[in-house]
Amino acid sequence: MNTAATKEMRKEVKKYIDKADDKVVKMVHAMMEAEQEDDWWDRLPKKVQAEIDEAIAELDNGKGIPHDEVMKKYSQWFTR
Repeated sequence: MNTAATKEMRKEVKKYIDKADDKVVKMVHAMMEAEQEDDWWDRLPKKVQAEIDEAIAELDNGKGIPHDEVMKKYSQWFTR
């Protein structure tokens, strides 16, 4: 939908970007790239998405092992 308000905003943004400093131009560019990128989640198979959602629900319900306990038990794996 391209309303009159949207058209006016486009004009304002175009004027602004022509005068913006490098930092602002880089931020706007990053926003544009992020908008165009796929979401990796959508590329996962539905079964994997469901398994991840299930695991998150289990953690939300207090199931699972806290990070510090895992690190205590398996810290020797992370030393050189």
